[in-house]
Amino acid sequence: MTDTGPPTASTGYDVIHGYLRSLDSSPGVYRMLDADSRVLYVGKARNLRARVSNYARPGPHSPRIARMISETATMMFLTTRTETEALLLEQNLIKQLKPRYNVLLRDDKSFPNILVTKDHDFPMIRKHRGAKSQKGDYYGPFAGAGAVNRTLSQLQRVFLLRNCSDSDFETRTRPCLQYQIKRCSGPCCGMISKPDYALSVKEAENFLQGRTKGIQEALAAQMQAASEEMLFERAAALRDRIKALTQVQSAQGINPQNTAEADVIALHTDGGQACVQVFFIRANQNWGNHDYYPRISGEEDLAEVMEAFVGQFYAGREPPRMLILSHGLDNDDLMAAALAEKAGRKIDIVVPQRGEKAELVQNALRNARESLARKMSETATQSRLLKGLATAFDLPKVPQRIEVYDNSHIQGAHAVGAMVVAGPDGFDKNQYRKFNIRGEDLTPGDDFGMMKEVLTRRFQRLIKEDPDRSTGTWPDLLLIDGGQGQVSAVRQIMDALGVSDIPMVGVAKGLDRDAGKEEFHRTGKPVMALRHNDPVLYFIQRMRDEVHRFAIGTHRAKRSKAIGATPLDDVPGVGATRKRALLAHFGSAKAVARANLADLKAVDGVSANMAQVIYDYFHEQG
Repeated sequence: MTDTGPPTASTGYDVIHGYLRSLDSSPGVYRMLDADSRVLYVGKARNLRARVSNYARPGPHSPRIARMISETATMMFLTTRTETEALLLEQNLIKQLKPRYNVLLRDDKSFPNILVTKDHDFPMIRKHRGAKSQKGDYYGPFAGAGAVNRTLSQLQRVFLLRNCSDSDFETRTRPCLQYQIKRCSGPCCGMISKPDYALSVKEAENFLQGRTKGIQEALAAQMQAASEEMLFERAAALRDRIKALTQVQSAQGINPQNTAEADVIALHTDGGQACVQVFFIRANQNWGNHDYYPRISGEEDLAEVMEAFVGQFYAGREPPRMLILSHGLDNDDLMAAALAEKAGRKIDIVVPQRGEKAELVQNALRNARESLARKMSETATQSRLLKGLATAFDLPKVPQRIEVYDNSHIQGAHAVGAMVVAGPDGFDKNQYRKFNIRGEDLTPGDDFGMMKEVLTRRFQRLIKEDPDRSTGTWPDLLLIDGGQGQVSAVRQIMDALGVSDIPMVGVAKGLDRDAGKEEFHRTGKPVMALRHNDPVLYFIQRMRDEVHRFAIGTHRAKRSKAIGATPLDDVPGVGATRKRALLAHFGSAKAVARANLADLKAVDGVSANMAQVIYDYFHEQG
């Protein structure tokens, strides 16, 4: 790849024309930058010279493209070996740089999967989100936590698989509540043999892979055999499992019969806004849907929006074997080749006109249309609330980004800070941040000190990464949970950081600490309140409640992790499997620390070298 520096030129068309002398017909990616070196647009080209020449002369450009050309001060180029490689690079750069004039996929959350572990004699089934680093089989993606939880509940009712942690499994002395309510077969206490449990795991995996036809017949045969042997309790248990499976299958009427693995992607635009609905079809089952609202100008055609969405959506995800689209792409063969290269297998892209696949697309289109209508209504309401907020607190402009802060701890232990963000689209959960309070000199329970640490870390990073405030990550308003004392302390912190122009409001509980009687504190202004039925008051209450929820949830997660921690977590080379083996052998981490070298070597899975490492670690610690 090569990078061509900018020539000497003035602005707009002249600038772009100056690059043509140094470009050839290679495929590649180009970037258009403004006078402040901010990226305006990222594009790909089969022939860089031919593509750039289209921008180098006045022509029938859309208003969006004309504005982009007029703002272009420099360009950068990266040549690639193939057009497919250029497409992949383009989508990566768009996700990284977020150029103003590109169609942008704003919601980039990961999707949950179901994990069947393979590092234990009695595998566990659970929800998993993130990197697939644990040994086991992953099934997904599911559209959200609700879809995963429903499927897990079905699997537990039918196949009685455990969902407890390995440490809980090893320490159980009698079956837990899951066994009592017939959601687990009780392998922890020997209520089921290893071969029988393995058969249940296999049947569950067949269910997740769509091979469900023989499962009910096998359960019916087992029930008949148990009845003939007069094992009536076992026959009744099998009857209940068959009943649960029947209910599961009857609830799956919306599942496609002839589409085993696909993502159904439907696009609807209206009023300069777009909604994309993605339905996940795996193992002939509908595993839920998710809606997206990519940023568009309203001047792009549907093929351009769809191509941008597909490219960015799968830039960090593994594509299924088939994409079923509501609108075709300008370069569907190129996109299929790029996704196939990424996945290492063939990817089909289809725009169906009839049959089951067309019905799937129509269903997704209807959902996209309805979702966009709701979104536009909510956006209008949110816009009115933001304007009301600006009027109520005499803000210099209508806020586009509100940051709300809170702390959570128990007598100073496991202290965390939390920040939530609200704006024109409501709460922006991708922008939420949590802060582990690290100040060793803080007095336990010092809320002022915690807030100082959180704000200092937050704004020092902003000053370093975006000193010109050009990325939209600087807040227009700070909401602080507290009264005049907190507001004064925060103002001092911000003044010390050299950030004194951001308005802030403290939200205090007010008389009797009742919701609806909140008092609002601002620097240099008298205390004020809002009408009890003012929509702006409800909006502020929602933001305060949301930051409370996020802070408390973060604190609880940190506390739970600390409760489950043992000194073995810090021993080099001791992972989950060795930790489980050591605790099962010795009973506690304290006993491991006191063990001699010979006893450590006797533990299954612990080599002589590893035993020496463990022994040295605890004895060096004293």
